[in-house]
Amino acid sequence: MSNLKNYLFTSESVSEGHPDKVSDRISDMVVDSYLSKDPFSRVACETLTTTNKVVLAGEVRGPEIKKDELIQKVRNCIKDIGYDQDGFTWKEATKIESHLHSQSADIAMGVDSSGNKDEGAGDQGIMFGFACNETDELMPAPIYYSHKILRLMAEDRKSGKLRNIEPDSKSQVTFEYENGKPKKVKSVVISSQHSADVDQAKVRDLLRPYMLNSIPNNFMEGFNEDEFYVNPTGNFVIGGPDGDCGLTGRKIIVDTYGGAAPHGGGAFSGKDPTKVDRSAAYASRYIAKNIVASKIADKCLIQLAYAIGVSKPLSIYVDLFDGDIEKNKFIVEKIKKNFDLSPRGIREMLNLNKPIYEKTAAYGHFGRTPESDGAFSWENTDKTKVFLK
Repeated sequence: MSNLKNYLFTSESVSEGHPDKVSDRISDMVVDSYLSKDPFSRVACETLTTTNKVVLAGEVRGPEIKKDELIQKVRNCIKDIGYDQDGFTWKEATKIESHLHSQSADIAMGVDSSGNKDEGAGDQGIMFGFACNETDELMPAPIYYSHKILRLMAEDRKSGKLRNIEPDSKSQVTFEYENGKPKKVKSVVISSQHSADVDQAKVRDLLRPYMLNSIPNNFMEGFNEDEFYVNPTGNFVIGGPDGDCGLTGRKIIVDTYGGAAPHGGGAFSGKDPTKVDRSAAYASRYIAKNIVASKIADKCLIQLAYAIGVSKPLSIYVDLFDGDIEKNKFIVEKIKKNFDLSPRGIREMLNLNKPIYEKTAAYGHFGRTPESDGAFSWENTDKTKVFLK
């Protein structure tokens, strides 16, 4: 994509009511539950959601949390999302099982610090961070506006302003790029679960304002209404976990950059911040965003690599997409000198040992607004001066 000047590029998002996102939300609730009682808890939780059933599985190390307490918190998640349907409800009709058990002693030995050994990474793997100046939030335009459509829909659905629209929704935005920059929107797709009381023409009328209110006017000039697709297959009454099984970690491209940049392969949700799948992805976004915010580059891709039990990253890769080798070397040296990219260093730098993860589970982990409780700390641009020559 970086070598092309003119092209179409598409990204999708899914709502908090999508079955995979229901699973992500529940898994991150488990992480927050343990971190709220002990900030050094270890959690790796997977969640399955299907017709009137939720199953938790994984490993934990930390304070005892009674199974009944976790099950009630699962119901609270489902209720907040908005599910009270025959096939999936927050009430007792949905059966909830927890199969969480103690973390492997072998993993704990590799990760824990002891003697002269610093805390190691919770797993091997590669993590990517990306930023570009296509939006004020330094995110690629297609994924940013795909998220915004669904986020605004959810806000109005929960407030009662948007009626007859149910929690399970998807969006997709295609941009025309000219000279490597987003020029205008080519097409928009919104598929949303709805009540049986409305037909597709009404659904289209209900959802069209969310396209127009999410995407800036300059990108919508000359937009062809025939390229606005709403529920292209027709009725969408049965949805959520009743219509499709959900699993934690199946929407990793939705979680990151919508395909505009690589993803290392590891999911985020359900993992405490010792897992570099999560924390190092946040750190690499933090660095990339500060590089672009410093205006030294229009876009930046960073890769970090780790080995389980090893503290320092095995490699740091930077691409500024401008062919300037000396500037690239300068950036790499600045990263090495100014950022502690050990697992402990990342957690302390971004203050990650907090119960801040449940709210990350939908509408992307990046391009969000930093919050007073420390959530989305990796979206701060407080390190731009580091990269000024």
